[in-house]
Amino acid sequence: MDISETLRHRILNRRAGMSLDAEFYNTSEVHALDLDVIFGRHWIYAACDPELPEPGDCVTVEVGSNSILLLRGEDMEVRGFHNVCRHRGARLIDARSTTIGNIVCRYHGWTYDETGKLLFAEHMGAGFDKSCHGLKPVHVRSVSGLLFICLDEAPPADIEYLAQTLTPYIAPHDLANCKVAHVSELVEEGNWKLAMENNRECYHCDGNHPQLTVPLSEFGFGFSPDELDQRRSKDIRTYLETIESEHARWEALGLPSAEVEELSSRVTGFRTMRLPLMGAGESHTLDTRAASGKLLGAFNESRLGGLSVWTQPNSWHHFMSDHIVTFSALPLAPDKTLVRTVWLVHKDAVEGQDYKLDNLINVWMMTNQQDADLVRLAQLGTQEAAYEPGPYSGYTEPHVEKFCEWYIGRLASTLLEPRAHIAAE
Repeated sequence: MDISETLRHRILNRRAGMSLDAEFYNTSEVHALDLDVIFGRHWIYAACDPELPEPGDCVTVEVGSNSILLLRGEDMEVRGFHNVCRHRGARLIDARSTTIGNIVCRYHGWTYDETGKLLFAEHMGAGFDKSCHGLKPVHVRSVSGLLFICLDEAPPADIEYLAQTLTPYIAPHDLANCKVAHVSELVEEGNWKLAMENNRECYHCDGNHPQLTVPLSEFGFGFSPDELDQRRSKDIRTYLETIESEHARWEALGLPSAEVEELSSRVTGFRTMRLPLMGAGESHTLDTRAASGKLLGAFNESRLGGLSVWTQPNSWHHFMSDHIVTFSALPLAPDKTLVRTVWLVHKDAVEGQDYKLDNLINVWMMTNQQDADLVRLAQLGTQEAAYEPGPYSGYTEPHVEKFCEWYIGRLASTLLEPRAHIAAE
């Protein structure tokens, strides 16, 4: 797409280690560019297997003006389609989630099967060729139950590297045998990049997340051990020693734990690491004990830390011994972002018996709102005439810089090589 020379210059000449220029957070031009280049040509996290547990289950995901339909077929495969009837373009499924047989357009009854093939179209005449009017497909890739979609005809091949690397980390948590316990959809009053930048650091955690910092240490999220000031040096050393001993214990149990950091070096950027939990060390709860009595997979103990998984451009996830929390961020407007959070427990866990819902969700419900409040303030600040890019902390914000490197790198590659760069990398 055509962009202004000013924006082109700022993309190709971004200052490393600094926050982005104000227009990246505020203008319709950048919003349209993001939807085209980032959300239109890259793998984005959309949903997880337990949201579509049975044949006929489907969910819809809104990516800009595109509505995407994910449907589990009788063969248990999840397929993706543009949620648009091939007759006159009516939206096929209007609900966020539902269960269907065939895909039937309510407008004129055109009917499609689970593969998108057009089965029935009344009154179209003898010469009408149904085979030319199937639903338009969308690429879907499951990574141990995390479902990624790509709207581009030629999606980045690096999803295979991501899947190969992350599968040993995620698989022991057995997403296939989980169920959805709760879903939260929160509209943040800020640009999607501000939501992601906020997620990629814990510089702000100690002063803003009193609930989150009960089970989680700020040191696990980009904090550099080089900053051993007198005030925190003992805490940092203790945390590093805990990582060393717990990683050895978890690895001996067959749980990969070491950090893998690929946030800016690949098309499908990601990071993962199993982190110690504070207190009792069992889960993301206020008492740091397991929220559910039904542990996941083949786990027979609760103190297995928290596996953190981040993927560019729009997701982060936490896997514990007893439950999983997945997060996605999708742009709604230059200054609005949908943050969707899903809590998962073992499929046999019974609410009120094996877990209490409030105890399961309250840490992240409070944290999400706290983050939304911060993102709103950041958005307001970028709209001020006094705003100018400021320096990231090399000690506590390296992953924010990695996110911006990835983001600007994708835009720059597209400007320099409009369609060839993705397949080539």
